[in-house]
Amino acid sequence: MTLLSGKRILLVIGGGIAAYKVLDLVRRLRERGASVRAAMTKAAAEFVTPLSVASLTGGKVYDDLFSLIDEAEMGHIELSRDADLVVIAPATADLLAKLANGLANDLASTLLLATDKKVLAAPAMNLRMWLHPATQRNVTTLRKDGVLFVGPNDGDMACGEYGPGRLAEPLQIVAAIAAALESDTAIPLPAGLARGAGAANGALAGRRVVVTSGPTHEPIDPVRYIANRSSGKQGHAIARAAAEAGADVALISGPVNLPDPAGVQTKHVETAREMLSAVDAALPADIFVATAAVADWRMAETGESKLKKGGNGAPKLHLVENPDILAAIAQRNHARPKLVVGFAAETDDVLAHARKKLEAKGCDLMVANDVSAATGIMGGDTNTIHIVTREGIDSWPTLDKDEVARRLIARLARELTA
Repeated sequence: MTLLSGKRILLVIGGGIAAYKVLDLVRRLRERGASVRAAMTKAAAEFVTPLSVASLTGGKVYDDLFSLIDEAEMGHIELSRDADLVVIAPATADLLAKLANGLANDLASTLLLATDKKVLAAPAMNLRMWLHPATQRNVTTLRKDGVLFVGPNDGDMACGEYGPGRLAEPLQIVAAIAAALESDTAIPLPAGLARGAGAANGALAGRRVVVTSGPTHEPIDPVRYIANRSSGKQGHAIARAAAEAGADVALISGPVNLPDPAGVQTKHVETAREMLSAVDAALPADIFVATAAVADWRMAETGESKLKKGGNGAPKLHLVENPDILAAIAQRNHARPKLVVGFAAETDDVLAHARKKLEAKGCDLMVANDVSAATGIMGGDTNTIHIVTREGIDSWPTLDKDEVARRLIARLARELTA
């Protein structure tokens, strides 16, 4: 038995010289116990024959959106959903552009829009095509939409050039597929539409989750405040992932430049004291996730008018400690959430500080990350986290924040029922 045993893969093959590598990819997947269905673009058939692909998958190759036989037997909707993961290899510039812009004018692109599962793209194209601003915009859009990527690699091109654009090697793609399948790959409908099977059968259906996100702003005077660089991207992603898993979600958000997640009850606050009050009001809950970067201090007294420069140098600011929201919830004697999750954003000795916080706060799990400037994590789109518990440390690879959120919610759902 392997991680891929019994898993169903829908392989969408794009038209590029690297398409020949998918034959080896199919073989590697099947020898690990996965089943593979393949759909090909018209251009893909110019590089590998449907017969070759069919002989390795052991089944029919789909290539015609308007085939009456296919529609009667399965249909493009069912084909797109009868899989655990959709893989595009090679993911050409054309396929990426279609998916990023919602175009569906052939079977491959229609499958990609109709699926309710995660999509993993393995790009392959000329380096100039890969580096072109239009392609990079499309990749950025797709990452934000939750599409996963593996590659492209640097190397010699069939055109004689060298650089990024080579299809990831088959075993690299297999590893990326296995990693994607470690968490739930289903993409439910938004909470407002998913009152049927989607939300009702989610891993957190019937559960209540409260999440804090973003920074807090602690006023110094009417125009200045104490804050930090938190963007709220990770906290909002966690709230969205919890809602997609069927939970009833309350998001307490500090000042951020992000839209409210669909299907989530969002309460906007500014200060740490306002955030604590909003969290108290949102309880009881099964899970509390304290993602917000709450300011440690506030002014003892906020100035009623703007502080002015004077001849005596900089003014002295009298600061007092803010309430510790995570500790306040974790150490409750009544109505404490079953799982209390904290975040430790550190710039040095990350794991040591996270262990100390885990004990000091009294939470069940601490998510630690290095937010020093060189990592680009604070305000960025990716995160590298370590799950710290009293039993040990689980270090994850660098992932986009939406994927971190989905994997974290999947783990919390499992622990909640353990």
